[in-house]
Amino acid sequence: MPHNSAESPIGDIAYLARSKHRIPTLVALTERPRSRSELCELTGVSSSTIRRTLDEFEHRIWIHKDGYQYSATRLGEVVAAGMEELIDQVETEQKVRDVWPWLPDEVSEFTIETWAAMTITVAEPDAPYRPVNRFESLLNETNELRLVRPEIALMEPCFDDLVQLIDQEVDVVLVARPESHTYFLSTFPERSSAMMEQDCFTVLEHDDLPPYGIGLLDERVAISCYEEESGMVHALVDTDETAVREWAKSVYETFTAEAQPVRAQQYE
Repeated sequence: MPHNSAESPIGDIAYLARSKHRIPTLVALTERPRSRSELCELTGVSSSTIRRTLDEFEHRIWIHKDGYQYSATRLGEVVAAGMEELIDQVETEQKVRDVWPWLPDEVSEFTIETWAAMTITVAEPDAPYRPVNRFESLLNETNELRLVRPEIALMEPCFDDLVQLIDQEVDVVLVARPESHTYFLSTFPERSSAMMEQDCFTVLEHDDLPPYGIGLLDERVAISCYEEESGMVHALVDTDETAVREWAKSVYETFTAEAQPVRAQQYE
């Protein structure tokens, strides 16, 4: 018997979402014909549960039966594709939601495909240095480094990698707040002085930087999300998406043009 088309779309969506096996079952039937026993093995539910699900699918004309096998109709294919897309979008939203309050406003203008391509590393109570460790791994792979608000690079263990990059004559530019330079030069007086003597190392000062950090590492962009009060790194977002890199490069160039060079003697 044909399904009553007067039922709301929300009703069908709710039906599919109420049990975890329903969407995978419909998707599986868009791939190729499958038997009931195969669907039980695929989804991990009982034969009676699959039978009821298939009956509901047939009632909605999402599938049809041929012998002992079932396959999706064109209607079922449309519904399955739509649900997969919705799940992908919600998964991306959940991933970005954790860091949304700390991200630059411009991120909201990027496409959801750009958000999906972001690698997001969030600090956890039992792993507070996860973002710092992620940034360290990016430092190990770069041949050029440009940083606005570089606090993350001055933390252990990133600082040792920063020193190593400079020793290898990698071109490094830091655009930082005055208090960051004070910390940098006072905490590592000998090493910082030696670093600032290197031609490949440029330190610039700006007293009105954004609350987040931006790193340009070869073709990759890293956004450091700092806690406002503690200054700790809440999360690191990194990506090689062209749109994000163009935005980050523009921000870097703006602050670089406004910044002033710094020398270690200023703080002696």
